[in-house]
Amino acid sequence: MSKTLVELAAEIVQSQASGSKMSGDEIKTALQNTYQTLKCLQDAESCGSGAEEKDAAPAMDPKRSIRKNDIVCLECGQAFKMLTKHLKSHGMTAREYRKKYGFSSRQSLCAKALSDERSAASKERGIHPNLRKSIAERAGKKKKSA
Repeated sequence: MSKTLVELAAEIVQSQASGSKMSGDEIKTALQNTYQTLKCLQDAESCGSGAEEKDAAPAMDPKRSIRKNDIVCLECGQAFKMLTKHLKSHGMTAREYRKKYGFSSRQSLCAKALSDERSAASKERGIHPNLRKSIAERAGKKKKSA
């Protein structure tokens, strides 16, 4: 007997939740998104149309895709700690992804917690001499123009 969409969505989210820590709200959102994606795929399959029409709409709101413990791929809806390697499976570069979804070119494509860990580790190691020199030069230019 084939499984219902709700059962399939529950299995997918359960598998995802077992691999990473997720709050109740995150599980609920992931379950809803997964169900909707499966429903769209099922509808597209029954109509005979491809999934290309679905590609126009992101999996979720881009502003909410970068969360504390993960980042959600707006192409497929999967959650990761870091997105750059995954984008290769969609044939995209990080630059193309940022442009497509309206992120700034400096926006990190990793979870906020991971970004914060890296920042803290970098501060602990200290500022590289070339960076220190560059910062001093910029500060000098600001004082001259003011």
